[in-house]
Amino acid sequence: MGGKENLLLMKGIEKSFSGVKVLKNVDLDVTRGEVHALMGENGAGKSTLIKILTGIYPKDGGQIFYKGKEVSIESRHNAAACGIAVIYQELSLIPTLTVAQNVMLGKEPGKFGFLHRREMYRKVQALIDRYDFKLKADVVVETLSIAQRQTVEILKALSEEASLIIMDEPTASLSAREAELLFRIIEQLRAREVSVLYISHRLEEVFRLADRLTILRDGQKVGVLKRNKIRPEEVIRMMIGKDLNMTSASHNLKKAETEKVLEVRGLCRRGVFNDISFSVHKGEILGIGGLVGSGRTEVLRCIFGADPYDSGEILFEGKPLKGAPLSVIRKGFGLIPEDRRTQGFVPLLSVERNVAATNYDQLTKLGVVNIRNEKKIGREAVKKLDIRPANPLLQVGNLSGGNQQKVVLGKWLMRDLKALLVDEATAGIDVGAKDEIYRLLEDLAAQGVLVIVVSSDLQELLRVSTRILVFRKGRIFKEFNEGIVTQEDILKAASGIAESITKGAAGETEGNQKGLENGFENGFE
Repeated sequence: MGGKENLLLMKGIEKSFSGVKVLKNVDLDVTRGEVHALMGENGAGKSTLIKILTGIYPKDGGQIFYKGKEVSIESRHNAAACGIAVIYQELSLIPTLTVAQNVMLGKEPGKFGFLHRREMYRKVQALIDRYDFKLKADVVVETLSIAQRQTVEILKALSEEASLIIMDEPTASLSAREAELLFRIIEQLRAREVSVLYISHRLEEVFRLADRLTILRDGQKVGVLKRNKIRPEEVIRMMIGKDLNMTSASHNLKKAETEKVLEVRGLCRRGVFNDISFSVHKGEILGIGGLVGSGRTEVLRCIFGADPYDSGEILFEGKPLKGAPLSVIRKGFGLIPEDRRTQGFVPLLSVERNVAATNYDQLTKLGVVNIRNEKKIGREAVKKLDIRPANPLLQVGNLSGGNQQKVVLGKWLMRDLKALLVDEATAGIDVGAKDEIYRLLEDLAAQGVLVIVVSSDLQELLRVSTRILVFRKGRIFKEFNEGIVTQEDILKAASGIAESITKGAAGETEGNQKGLENGFENGFE
């Protein structure tokens, strides 16, 4: 970085959970005015490292130096006192307050218990003008776009004189135009010597913004690349590990020979996804991959009737699939949502009550619940899915993640299921429970149920899918339906890298840097 001094230095960071090491002797340094990207697959340790840096988790070993001095960061307050701020995907603004009120929340100017509103708005507007942000201090936050709200989060950090701003997948919910505005702001911050630690899965963003890139894999730092060394294929190999390519490759892909059961034709939802068309056959497991924000979850929710769409059509067994979720459920559909704790089950209710929740249309007569049958399907679900402890009266909130997911699955297995939509089936689940879930999905497919699995876990997609679609920026970028497919193949597609582009970008000649830039420009849009 041209001799610039380190702003942040993390040395030999270690962290374990329940005896399992998730960070192993990790080093990370960020210089003043640098945009430093951090990449790695899900579970590589990125989030844990950031939570240690911001005081959410204590470290088990290692040292943190900030502005040349060793610091102890044991809380968010400690991190803020150092000058470290973080902007998460889920913004922490109060929508009904103004920009100025959000920025100055908890540090409002005043005297003798009286708030100096004029002074507060003057300070915030001066800060906005200093960075040339396109905002007004007196505008109510709920009237702003997502990109403008992110700008307010950045203002909050700058109002506390943050010298390092951590951005976690900041473009996941942004349109291309909004992302462009954010990139300009990041470039302004760099010009003013504010450092940015940028966490992203999107290679094109990293190539455009980052001065350097640190890559984590399995809790270890596997490399640091300067901007002119960031090549798509090399980054992907470092993230995945060369030894994983063929050993974890899918040999299951094949074109289905059974009849089409579900057809999605030209489905569009403004600003989310566009012209989505695919079909699913009886007994097929269709995997859907892609980065966060690529439209995968939203398409699943539209099929289930949970969200509206603007145009296109969905056909099931040759007939239009329309209506609210209740209507779709009665046609044989089930949905395992991405966030099982808030959308998949009720933590304070028992296993049997949670299993019964989607089956009360069959358990009631003239508005009266058949308690005997309610208990019966609870016992059946526990036995069929091997839910442990094997007690249908236990509150689901007290079970392990794997057993909670079995309860969510069990709700649908007690019905005459024809189609199951699964979003992040095994997130936060141990390896043993994952394998059980995979077998259950494969058993359903063998019985003729069509299964759609959305997953960010590449090994999971390769393990269960008979066909794979990769979404990118709200469109289907590539389909894998035969032959051998590796994690690298899927990650390339999710990152928008066409095969012809990567071949031209991976060489070592002087002209290849221009080829790489063209590859990113053409392949990612």
